[in-house]
Amino acid sequence: MKIPPGLRLAFGLLSVFPVRFEDADRRTFASAMAWSPVVGLVIGVCQALTGAGLRWAGASWLLAAAVSLAAGAVLTRALHLDGLADVADGLGSGKPPEEAQAVMKRSDIGPFGVITLLFTLLIQAAALSSARHQALVVIVAAVAGRVAIAWACTPGNRAARADGLGASVAQSVPLRVAALLTAALLVLTALVTLLWTRDAETVLLVTLAPAVALLSADLFRRHLIRRFDGVTGDVLGALCELAVTLTLVVAVLG
Repeated sequence: MKIPPGLRLAFGLLSVFPVRFEDADRRTFASAMAWSPVVGLVIGVCQALTGAGLRWAGASWLLAAAVSLAAGAVLTRALHLDGLADVADGLGSGKPPEEAQAVMKRSDIGPFGVITLLFTLLIQAAALSSARHQALVVIVAAVAGRVAIAWACTPGNRAARADGLGASVAQSVPLRVAALLTAALLVLTALVTLLWTRDAETVLLVTLAPAVALLSADLFRRHLIRRFDGVTGDVLGALCELAVTLTLVVAVLG
C-alpha cells in the first residue's frame, strides 16, 4: 500500500518516525497539514500505551502522566515545545514584529521561554495525572493539537516571512478541510468516549475539551498574527501545545 505523499511529509515533518519524503511542493505541504491530526493520533496512542504500561507496572498516576508527556516530546523531537518557547520569548521581548521574529529564530531559549515551558509541562502533567481516563484524554489532546495546526494554515493566516515552514504552509489548507477535521474530531471523541466510559457526563466533558481548546487557539492565533505579522513554524508549535494543554485541563474539570 502506497502512503500518500502528504501523509509521508506530515510524519517526516512532525515526528521522529523514519518516513522518507522527497522535496515537496506547496500542494504537498497543504496535504501534510491536513494529515497532521493522523500524526497526532499515532503519537497520542504511543503516549497512551506508555502510560498504561507504567500503570500496569505499578507506577503512580503522576509518574505515568509525566512519562507519557516525555514520550510525546521524544516522538516529536520536542518540536512544538520549542515553538512554544520561542513564541514566549518573542512575545516577552516587547519588540516590533521583525525584531521579535529575530528573537524567535535564535537557537537559545530566554527566560520567558523557560518559564512558559516549565508551567506548561507542569499544568499538562497535573491535568493528565488527575484524568479518570488518562489514555483516552491524552489521545484526544494529541489530535486536537494537530487540528489547531491545520486551522493556522487556512486562508487569512498569512506567512510572517518568505522562508521557513510558515511560508510553505500558510493559507494552504481550505477552510472546509479544517472544519471537516474539527467535526471528525468532536464526533469521534464523543462516540469513543461513550463506548469507553458509558457515562453521558464524561462524554460531554471530554468532547467539550477539544472544542474549547480549538476556540482558544483560534483567538490566540489571531493575536500572534497581529503581533508577529503572520504565521511561522514556531507559531504552529505554540498553538499545538496550547490546544493540547487546554484539552487536558478542560477534560478533567467538573
